[in-house]
Amino acid sequence: MENLLEKYNVSRETTENLVTFQNMVLEWNEKFNLISKSSVEDIWERHVLDSAQLIQYIKNEDKTLYDFGSGAGFPAVVLAIISRELYPNLKITLIESIGKKATFLSEVNKKLKLNMVVLPERIEKLTLPKADIITSRAMASLEKLLQYAKPFCNKETKLLFLKGEKWQEEIKTAEQKWTFEHQSFSSETSEKGRVLLIKNIRRNING
Repeated sequence: MENLLEKYNVSRETTENLVTFQNMVLEWNEKFNLISKSSVEDIWERHVLDSAQLIQYIKNEDKTLYDFGSGAGFPAVVLAIISRELYPNLKITLIESIGKKATFLSEVNKKLKLNMVVLPERIEKLTLPKADIITSRAMASLEKLLQYAKPFCNKETKLLFLKGEKWQEEIKTAEQKWTFEHQSFSSETSEKGRVLLIKNIRRNING
């Protein structure tokens, strides 16, 4: 499991910060149910490393990343921790409408002093500049995510979504209303999981 972080050439300090974040999730989870109880025992691989794999799709020229439905901070906080070392100019905006979760994310930010901001708002109510990257994990169907993402996208915006075994069905459903370029990559932590990389989304005329 550690080899995945070695692949991205992160320092011991970055790894220690990831562990600190993991421990904060576990501590707060006892009160606020941030992650499912069934995933507590393998939180490192199932949540931390699963999120960390998205770092390979980030480039030096990327300056803004929006994360939809940030929840416990996966993948956004993990990417913020790693990016502080690898991509220090990347600013990450976490959008989380549930107050307790947004409070937790703000406490993480205060403790780790990351280049990120937490917005305790619904996505539909926000007006923000176009993003270089938009991420989301376990929040909504692909069709819904594209609807949320459209106001924040230009042709070059990269959408990075971590999806499970029904990813192909989600693409087919989304294509009924949307046209988009997409690639899928095998997850490095789940046999059935996929990383979807989507660009240039347009709503179909009859969508």
